Amino acid sequence: MNTETASAINTLGHFCGMRDVERLDREALADRFGLDQADVFVLFGGSIVAGGDVLADAIRDRIARSFILVGGAGHTTETLQQTVHREYPEIRTEGLPEAEIFQQYLKHVHGCGADYLETESTNCGNNITCLLELIRRNRIPCRSIILCQDATMQRRMDAGFRRYAPEGVTVINYASYQAKVEAAGKTLVYADPIHGMWAVNRYVQLLMGEIPRLTDDGNGYGPKGRGFIAHVDIPGGVLDAFRALKSVYGEATRPANPRYASGRT
Repeated sequence: MNTETASAINTLGHFCGMRDVERLDREALADRFGLDQADVFVLFGGSIVAGGDVLADAIRDRIARSFILVGGAGHTTETLQQTVHREYPEIRTEGLPEAEIFQQYLKHVHGCGADYLETESTNCGNNITCLLELIRRNRIPCRSIILCQDATMQRRMDAGFRRYAPEGVTVINYASYQAKVEAAGKTLVYADPIHGMWAVNRYVQLLMGEIPRLTDDGNGYGPKGRGFIAHVDIPGGVLDAFRALKSVYGEATRPANPRYASGRT
């Protein structure tokens, strides 16, 4: 059963954690999108710490012309605060929004930083609307954009951007990590270490919470439901994996926290 469960988790992880390029470098951007550089790279604060490492590499390689950190306080903020402070006690994280935590992390660990910070958004929906307002307010050229979010939420972030962004913008998805779960006796473990990674059960909970949100029906976030995101096609194999996990974990999905609601979650 653990092997089957691991396979189902990996199916959801692969679906949710979309990457439009296998690696994030200029050669890949040129091959896939005909771009030497993207106009904008955005890291969303819902990511684990590994997202900061991806952003640091992108800054060093000048993958984009402008770099933005997005995130106020949301359901992942406390975990990010604790993880960064535990690993780097000299970084003060208490009371800081996600974007500020990542900026401090970038400066302390990698010696670099983002060009712009958005610190008011509280969920995936207003992550996008606040980002677009920041881009408009600062007149940042944005005909192409790389979106980098926690792998559990990457597909929803893409659908949210497609719902609110102007037409004609090239969107490049690059989830901040790719996780593979495998069976180790009676437990499930990650095949490879990932910086700041969720506990396996928490990772599963986050993944399972995405499928009802992405499902375009009366209960989902798509056009047939709450209208927060663009339509998402969910393959039958992904739905089968979700049902299989429900038989193991029950209704262990992450509910939306009303504390961070703004009409878009």
